[in-house]
Amino acid sequence: MRKKTYLKLVDYQTEQSEKHLNEVRSIHKEMRGYKHDFHHHLQTLKGQLEAGEIERALAYIEQLDTQLMQVDTLLKTGNVSLDAILSAKIAQAKAEAITVTVKANVPDILTISDLELSIVIGNLLDNALEAVKNLPAEKGRIELSMSQVKGSLSIVVKNPYEGKILEDRNGQLLTNKPDKKNHGIGLDSVRRAVGRYNGELLTEYGNGMFRATVLLYPRENLHDYS
Repeated sequence: MRKKTYLKLVDYQTEQSEKHLNEVRSIHKEMRGYKHDFHHHLQTLKGQLEAGEIERALAYIEQLDTQLMQVDTLLKTGNVSLDAILSAKIAQAKAEAITVTVKANVPDILTISDLELSIVIGNLLDNALEAVKNLPAEKGRIELSMSQVKGSLSIVVKNPYEGKILEDRNGQLLTNKPDKKNHGIGLDSVRRAVGRYNGELLTEYGNGMFRATVLLYPRENLHDYS
């Protein structure tokens, strides 16, 4: 049974990693395309202004601004991989009219590998998005804060929720979705990833607010959970 659960987690982690990687590729492809077309946009605007077509040029700028708002989600946290992962998830949230606030100032080299960083951030934000996507618009917000001090990394994700949160006898959260076999794996995947870094996943909830905290410790304290 443990082997079956382990294999299921491995499959899920692989699937999620591919999903997050595709999201990152998608937004960066869009940004590269915008950069490539920028010269053409300038030439068009120059031609319109030289011809005295001011109103047409202003309308063109408005169109460009709208496009830029859709793709201008790249962050500057100090870590390139984290910027890419968060940019992809924020783009997904925007598409669902959900606001994601990020406060992160971290070094380029983190305690955690890029692959497992994607698993942790991706699953925490996926869970938050799932919780708020059907809430009233004014509650459609997610907060993420992240910092690394003396090698210890802290990741906190907060989101509002409605309804009842279920726990098993060990205090582990349970999904309330009908498809229980394929849901609820996300946080297990996070726990397994942080476990490799002698870390921990803490969850708190109440008064309509859910908070997930990941704590990762310096590399010299690592141990293998495989």
